[in-house]
Amino acid sequence: MTSLDEITSQVGERLEQQIAFILEIDRLKTVLRKTKLLHEERFENSAEHSWQLALAAVILAEYANESLEITRVLKMLLIHDLIEIYSGDTFHYDKEADPTLSIREREGARKIFALLPPDQEKELLTLWMEFEEQATAEAQFSTSIDRLMPLLLHASRQDKGAPRVSTTQMLEKNRQIQQGSQQLWALAQAVIAGPLTHRTPDISL
Repeated sequence: MTSLDEITSQVGERLEQQIAFILEIDRLKTVLRKTKLLHEERFENSAEHSWQLALAAVILAEYANESLEITRVLKMLLIHDLIEIYSGDTFHYDKEADPTLSIREREGARKIFALLPPDQEKELLTLWMEFEEQATAEAQFSTSIDRLMPLLLHASRQDKGAPRVSTTQMLEKNRQIQQGSQQLWALAQAVIAGPLTHRTPDISL
């Protein structure tokens, strides 16, 4: 059987670069988060997380504060965690304790998107930066979904024995949800005030 390298080398540089990127992002399946699956006793990986966020955004887009270009939202949610291939997942409530995290994440973004042809590299890196800077309605709604989903999973699992995180911490760390959706923020507050108040899950965003 002819190797994949031999095949892609015959179809042109652009497709070869695109295939290299697609194969590299398979690594995201190996990055484990702090949130367990709803129906199994294992932690989700970041690829599963990204897929669920994208579908959740399609379903919940009607609750955004502003009208959205949903394709841009989906692209952001599918690419925003690709940097974890190189940096790993960081516990949401520990992020401020790592002063190098932002630098490492930007380096990771440049590294992963540099595998693509220049036009796609520019497009996806720009979208990743837009998500990080939270300057648009699409970026803000993407973050709303990103922060809401772990809350919903933990509440549905009613996790016990997880590391202590106070209600105040959860409200403060997830307050950004309201920038993308006031209605989803109301839901998040209700979830935090409910089962999560006493079970205080380890939430990874």
